[in-house]
Amino acid sequence: MDGMIRHGLWIFGAAALALGGAVVVRAQTSERSVWSGVYTAEQAERGKVAYAENCAACHGDTLAGIDVAPALVGGGFLNNWNNTSAGDLFSRIKTTMPLSAPGSLSGRTVADIEAYVFQANAFPAGTLPLPPSQPMAAGIKIVPKPAG
Repeated sequence: MDGMIRHGLWIFGAAALALGGAVVVRAQTSERSVWSGVYTAEQAERGKVAYAENCAACHGDTLAGIDVAPALVGGGFLNNWNNTSAGDLFSRIKTTMPLSAPGSLSGRTVADIEAYVFQANAFPAGTLPLPPSQPMAAGIKIVPKPAG
């Protein structure tokens, strides 16, 4: 009987491990888009303040772009970032902005600014904030609004 119990526990453990592994693989490979609520409204409000302090001088108060600084809203933004990820945008902001002090913004500030950009593009807010690091945001795709 002792061997039978061990065998049953082994089978149960193997099944739990297999199921758990499948869940982890699914979580790692599932992609979300900016249309699935990837930032919070509070985060976007913080981002609006940070944008005014760090970005508006070049990209404009309305995010429409000025001179060579590209638009961060509308068709121009979507054309530039279509089928990339929130992680790609995070990395660009984090490493190259602001132009006067590249790399000076914290991860949280970058995520907040990115949330504000998403809000300005009418991507819906959700219940969880946009993550403050490139790898964590890499699975969030920037894509046009789905049809329907």
